[in-house]
Amino acid sequence: MPRQRRPRAADDTQPASEDRHFVTALARGLEVLGCFRRGEALLGNQEIAARTGLPKSTVSRLTHTLTELGFLHHVPAMGRYRLGMAVLSLGSAMLGGLDIRRIARPLLQALATETHSIVALGSRDRMGMVYLELARGDAAVAVNLEAGSRISLGNSAMGRAWLAAATPSERAALIPQARDPAKLEATIARALAEQAEFGCCCSFGDWQPDVNAIAMGFQPGGGLPPMVVNCGAPAFLVSPEYLLQEARPRLRAVMRKLEHCMDLAMTA
Repeated sequence: MPRQRRPRAADDTQPASEDRHFVTALARGLEVLGCFRRGEALLGNQEIAARTGLPKSTVSRLTHTLTELGFLHHVPAMGRYRLGMAVLSLGSAMLGGLDIRRIARPLLQALATETHSIVALGSRDRMGMVYLELARGDAAVAVNLEAGSRISLGNSAMGRAWLAAATPSERAALIPQARDPAKLEATIARALAEQAEFGCCCSFGDWQPDVNAIAMGFQPGGGLPPMVVNCGAPAFLVSPEYLLQEARPRLRAVMRKLEHCMDLAMTA
């Protein structure tokens, strides 16, 4: 009988299909690191075991190894762990290698200022979207988001725009990973329909009841995955009509300029 791996509890995904190149020990170590969520500085072995579905004895060995390597830091007085400096180094190296952030920053800020909203550049991580760069308009301080924040793939405008911009093979590869494949297929259908009708994807109270947003995805080239630019704010600041009529053409202009700048950067 083929070996079965436990599904992750810390994310909305199922494990990838088994193959002989898959290193289970490495995957489990990365699952441990993935348990740390925004706003949670410390986790114990028991909490990590509950989130990963791994035995506590296995988690203890993993956290010990990750501590020795600098990816976790043990706090003896509390018997818990926090992310270590090695994680920060990896994150900094990854973000520092994304020239698109530097190119996007002034474009995002200009649009955020014009629309009094939050404008962000993001891409997919597993079954979520991660903000890579973010700019705020002067009236959009109420939404607690920043670079590195993670939001839903299926319920956000940014996530749906990523699905619309992805290739058919990229979308197909995600479906077996979802907890509810049929729901993801319906989300993909909605994303493609919105893209065809509006030229963008929308979330009017879907991600959070009091937040409206639109988003557009694109292929940045240079070996980078599909990326998304979104524009949104609390619903009392921006209505669906404002976003579709006023913000949408400005968002499209920013995205086209970003694509053009990336093309120039790739050929320089």
